[in-house]
Amino acid sequence: MTIRLRAHHLLCLLTYVGKGYSPAFTVNYDAIAERLSRGEDILLVSGPDDICAPLLDGADPHCRNENVVERDRLAACDVGDLLALPIQPGVRLDLDAAILARMRQAFSVGGVRKACGGCEWSELCGAIAVGGFAETKVQRSVLQD
Repeated sequence: MTIRLRAHHLLCLLTYVGKGYSPAFTVNYDAIAERLSRGEDILLVSGPDDICAPLLDGADPHCRNENVVERDRLAACDVGDLLALPIQPGVRLDLDAAILARMRQAFSVGGVRKACGGCEWSELCGAIAVGGFAETKVQRSVLQD
């Protein structure tokens, strides 16, 4: 199977430790993190994705807001530059151990965090990065690849 992700969620998955907007959101994200850890590929999409799904039934879900679309744009630029890959809807990405490590290293030094400005989770994500990404849910080892 393939996991549908919007561009800024490529950054969010780096620090996801099991916290979220609601219990349903967290259960869903835990399942996605497990699938990513097993090596399922990513299909980049525009707008709400598989992570957003539990939020879409609520009144005025934030995942449709213009500031979230801007986060996608900023993340696509940063991650695309880092990986020298087009980060745009329709592109498939294999998040192998090397790419995950490269993205986390860049995140930890602020190299791919333009999209994080104004995000309510930014401080938590920064602390997780400082802690060496301990206890993050998305893990890939060289042996899995």
